[in-house]
Amino acid sequence: MTKILIVDDEQDIVELLSYNLEKEGFSIVKAYDGEAALGLVRSEKPDLMILDLMLPKMNGIDVCKTVRRNLATANLPIIMLTAKGEEIDKIIGLEIGADDYITKPLALRTYRAGESYFAPYS
Repeated sequence: MTKILIVDDEQDIVELLSYNLEKEGFSIVKAYDGEAALGLVRSEKPDLMILDLMLPKMNGIDVCKTVRRNLATANLPIIMLTAKGEEIDKIIGLEIGADDYITKPLALRTYRAGESYFAPYS
């Protein structure tokens, strides 16, 4: 079963994504700040991380950079999920190592549009 780590400080977003992804058969691990996310990346070894940019304790950019610098986690697929929708934000997210970048609330509509957006990661 594919394990997805969802990292967002907005509990409602985490719960909504968790609920829908669990219905699709994914196993979910949750973190609400950047430091907790890094700990779960090491201990839970997820197959995919959905990562918000604006997080307490450590922002998503630093989490992404840390994951990419570690040989054990460097290949973990990372999808940035954020309210920061400016083109420059997307460019920065992709340049620091995100595999994809989707914005809220578009991400929830994308997810609901037919086939699961996250299916390629299963």
